[in-house]
Amino acid sequence: MIEIRRVYDPPPDEGAVFLVDRVWPRGRRKEDLRVDGWLRDAAPSAELRRWFGHRPERFAEFAERYRRELDARPDALRPLLEAARRGPVTLLYSAKDTEHNQAVVLRDHLHALLDRG
Repeated sequence: MIEIRRVYDPPPDEGAVFLVDRVWPRGRRKEDLRVDGWLRDAAPSAELRRWFGHRPERFAEFAERYRRELDARPDALRPLLEAARRGPVTLLYSAKDTEHNQAVVLRDHLHALLDRG
């Protein structure tokens, strides 16, 4: 099971927790955020993030481009896949939009990889 959650929401009760933003979230101190890893390389590139600009009308194209970036960096996903094979995983993100963000794409991409074996 892979869950997504905003960094500003209460922490999950169990499982591994990974921050999947390229930049550290505003207003959160590192010592206050319990994470098992900060996976910057699993986040969208700075160029893609700027292009997307959290504009919902660009989300489908963003998701396609982001998946291509993820396919080009399989090592960046290894910690997430290994943790997901052991138990629950939570992906933390800081975007305000809970439906149109990189964690949604990443979760779905990880599920597809796990389903393939």
